Amino acid sequence: MLLILTVIFVALVFEYINGFHDTANAIATSVSTRVMTPRQAIVLSTVFNLIGALAGTAVAKTIGKGLVDTNFITLNTIMCALLGGIIWNLLTWWIGLPSSSSHALIGGLCGAALASANGRWSVLHWNVYDAAKGEWGGLWPKVVAPMMAAPTIGILGGFFIMGILLFTLRSARPWIVNRIFGKAQLVSAAWMSFSHGTNDAQKTMGIIALTLFTATTKTDAFTNLPPWLDFLHAPTFHVPVWVKVTCAITMAAGTAAGGWKIIQTMGRNLVKMQPVHGFAAQTTAAAIIECATHWGIPLSTTHVISGSIMGVGASKRLTAVKWSVVGRMLSAWILTLPITAGLAYVLLKGLHAMGIA
Repeated sequence: MLLILTVIFVALVFEYINGFHDTANAIATSVSTRVMTPRQAIVLSTVFNLIGALAGTAVAKTIGKGLVDTNFITLNTIMCALLGGIIWNLLTWWIGLPSSSSHALIGGLCGAALASANGRWSVLHWNVYDAAKGEWGGLWPKVVAPMMAAPTIGILGGFFIMGILLFTLRSARPWIVNRIFGKAQLVSAAWMSFSHGTNDAQKTMGIIALTLFTATTKTDAFTNLPPWLDFLHAPTFHVPVWVKVTCAITMAAGTAAGGWKIIQTMGRNLVKMQPVHGFAAQTTAAAIIECATHWGIPLSTTHVISGSIMGVGASKRLTAVKWSVVGRMLSAWILTLPITAGLAYVLLKGLHAMGIA
């Protein structure tokens, strides 16, 4: 029972870190364009992240049972997966580098599952067809392909939407444009925060649901469970309401803590923006994330908003984007999956060597 509660606690620590690590995704553009103060932006982001986190479970189900063979998942596997993601998130946060909490968690889960299966690659669901749903699932369609497509779509979408706005507003006075889109950006920031909650918070929901399912079906920890702890019992994989609420509140708390290093990178070091640019970037990113959530794709909100900001900046001129910063971000994106997988693999193998797992 202690191990189960410890894994749930570590999962919530990951969710909290995810909240302050990815706060920049939702509010960096609002802060950089001076539409909101940092405090106002964090309050808005916190509220709408919370609402969004309660909006569904499609992404949670993908994380919990769609990427790896759950027959090889133990509580220690989940623990090492979370620790791998936490280590990488804290490192990238410390150096102010936007990276994907989603891919950190997924990489950790894959690495830990691989260690649990003694290196059998078949434990990873690479490309699986679900006849009941009539769709493909697994790492390729749900993670790898979107990882490459999302920032590209963000760049193109941001460029296209900003181009339309520039053409439409070509005769408008700058102060009028700033006034209109200063208000409009409040709406786009709220939508971006909501969509972030619908996608990112669900990932930890899936991990906790997997923890409860694993503990119920593979251990005797819930034998003679006291009535007041019945809510932990999960003979089938599902996301209980209390898991939704707990993850939503935890992410909201993390969001409230802020992530100032990454906010500066995303909002000021990447592209210099006015309110109309912030509106275009946030609207593009929110629309992409909402579509991904509908299909149960655990998308990197970091990749999407970064791509959207690049596209918006490029619509001004290519030199408006600070490509040296983009290069640093791309390196983190490419390294996240293999590094977190490696960390989780080594952690679990270390536990095996010590006879703990």
